[in-house]
Amino acid sequence: MADPLRLYLVRHGRASAGFAEAHDPGLDELGHEQARAVAQELAPLGPLPILTSPLKRARETATPLEQFWNVTAQVEPHVAEIPSLTTDLQERTTWLHHALQGQWRDLASFHQQWRDALVTFLSSRTSSLVITTHFVAINVAVGAATGDDRMVCFEPDNCSCTVFDVVEGKLHLVSLGRQRTTPIR
Repeated sequence: MADPLRLYLVRHGRASAGFAEAHDPGLDELGHEQARAVAQELAPLGPLPILTSPLKRARETATPLEQFWNVTAQVEPHVAEIPSLTTDLQERTTWLHHALQGQWRDLASFHQQWRDALVTFLSSRTSSLVITTHFVAINVAVGAATGDDRMVCFEPDNCSCTVFDVVEGKLHLVSLGRQRTTPIR
């Protein structure tokens, strides 16, 4: 029997600025330490291909694993953070705070389409890989695997790894990563 097609979704390390403070912050020093720690944790699995969100905090999270495996992560827009309809930092933070308390069916079709495209992308992978991504994207995958329509099914900690198998084009949750409440700042 072949090994399962496995996806390792890693939430990025702690960012140097919050959602309300910067559009694309990198990691702070703790975030870099977290990225090195998760790379050491995952190193025995590879080398595997790595996909990363285009956002700096996810790209920087992938760097130590790229170095362990001597591979280059592929930047993949499908695994980026949930898009905002505004560039105003305060407005997008207020929107996100409100949205995270609800369900996907309560959001505009634009965001539901983003969610559906992410699920389609993840469930159509043809090889095991590591993906450095974001809180909401990981929740999308967990919701798809468990049939949960809430925007927040669980709260993945920075640099935690949530694992899925892809079976017959569907996501199956193998294990949730470490959890920790993350305030929106």
